[in-house]
Amino acid sequence: MTLVRSVSSWVRRRARASEAVLIGLAVVVGGVAGLLSVVQGAIARTLQHWLFALPNGGRLSAAEHLAPLALLALPMGGLALVGFSWMTRARTRRMIDAVEANALHGGRMSLTDSLVISGQTILSNGFGASVGLEAAYAQLGAVMASIAGMRLRLRRGDLRVLVGAGTGAAIAGAFGAPLAGAFYAFEIVIGAYTPAAIAPVAAASLSGVLVAQAFGAQPYLVSASAGEAVATHHYLIYAGLGAIAALVGVALMRSVAEMEALTRRLPIPSAWRPVLGGVLLIPLALLTPQVLSAGHGALHLDLEYGLPLTFIAAVFVMKCAGSIVSLGFGFRGGLFFASLFLGSLLGHLFAGLLALAAGQAVVDPQNAALVGMAALAVAVVGGPMTMAMLVLEATHDVPLAAASLAAVLVASTIVRETFGYSFSTWRLHLRGETIKSARDVGWMRTLTAGRMMRRVERATPADISVAEFRRTFPLGSTSRVVLADADDRYAGIVQTARAYGEEAAVDAPVGSLAIHRDLALPPDADIKAVMAAFDAAGADELAVVGEEARVLGILSEPYVRRRYAEELDKAQRELFGED
Repeated sequence: MTLVRSVSSWVRRRARASEAVLIGLAVVVGGVAGLLSVVQGAIARTLQHWLFALPNGGRLSAAEHLAPLALLALPMGGLALVGFSWMTRARTRRMIDAVEANALHGGRMSLTDSLVISGQTILSNGFGASVGLEAAYAQLGAVMASIAGMRLRLRRGDLRVLVGAGTGAAIAGAFGAPLAGAFYAFEIVIGAYTPAAIAPVAAASLSGVLVAQAFGAQPYLVSASAGEAVATHHYLIYAGLGAIAALVGVALMRSVAEMEALTRRLPIPSAWRPVLGGVLLIPLALLTPQVLSAGHGALHLDLEYGLPLTFIAAVFVMKCAGSIVSLGFGFRGGLFFASLFLGSLLGHLFAGLLALAAGQAVVDPQNAALVGMAALAVAVVGGPMTMAMLVLEATHDVPLAAASLAAVLVASTIVRETFGYSFSTWRLHLRGETIKSARDVGWMRTLTAGRMMRRVERATPADISVAEFRRTFPLGSTSRVVLADADDRYAGIVQTARAYGEEAAVDAPVGSLAIHRDLALPPDADIKAVMAAFDAAGADELAVVGEEARVLGILSEPYVRRRYAEELDKAQRELFGED
């Protein structure tokens, strides 16, 4: 035990000072994240095989048909989710994911909450709901990194990088795509590409893939063959596909939110909504099992075989409906893989409709499916380079990856301009948060008016005369004085120089000279809100006022601006590993 403590202490000291030790820690975290992805995927697939009597090696969404009796597993899954959520009291507390943790909490996460999220996601997917497991993979990969970093007392910047590395490794392990996993960490979880993060994130992603493959995991996105060679003019055509994907992605995200709002108005307890959602999924699954689960088997099936446009269009509409119903009625999961599957269908439709309009093939349907897959995933999940690398690692075709990059950049730009959120940050927005990425803004939340103010022990009575004020506050002793009325409530601020001006009557109450009587700051206002208040008021100082308008302190604009600049500079140094 003494040896373990000594080693832990040494690692703690070195991890804070040595990039090499941080990289080694990221390798370990990445390996654990890759292993956890294998375990979670195996549990979910085992449930599907038991419940739907799938053949060995079969995928739920690739099944030709399912027995109607087996589809009762869908509402049973809702019932299981209700019971699990009740046992874990998941409905009574707010749980955070890796994006929110890195944006607002410096990478600090709860193991208990993460296990709950993972359990809910595995149950939802395992019982056939139209949701993916990527949220569970990312959650456990992130929390393992967070726990390790907190135990070693890493600096805020290093902890955020390690959480990104763990998340990226989990995604890389699931997809067998280290580049995509690394860029997922940069774009989705860390919120920036930084020199300090490159080596730890890349090492973790490689470790996650190697461990997952060592345990026999089959990559989600198997190697796909590109179609005909990509010509230069195809870039413009695929840019149009990217624009369409952006509109579809925004519509899909808004539809999920609208469905959630609709289900909250239903006359049933919110905890029981997944049961009703499972019932609604049954008729869709009777039409085609491709609407179930995340869609791995269906994606591979549709990429390999040329299917009629009418069938592809029908599956596209039903898969959208399945995902909206599943998430809107309370099943836990994400739209990562569903957006890839829907994007491949959209690409097929795009190529087919172009061919019908032109009377001949304009773009290769296989290529269009892969480009559409990346474009719609970017619209929903974010991460342009993540999805372009996913296409590159799936096809090993650089021109097609470049065409995908053109499409995803168009899709990403349109979504940012018209919507502004990815699916994860959109869900946070609906909860009242304002973050639009994992960029670290948590320090702004902790830098509040109450923490920055100069405390005022007792405000000066507003009814004393100007003459008495001059005796109490000689010229030059202070520039501002906070006043309070007879009930000890805030009554404005007096500029000391004004009390000594010729226009000030010595027998008048000093309160008659007060400014900003109706303007004050609450102690919990963050620095962004404080600066906005100063800008709106055009004030140099504002009082900080608590309950019942009691004066707590005073805050000056130059001090606030200086603190903001200092904290911003500190955050930038941490981001680039200069601290």
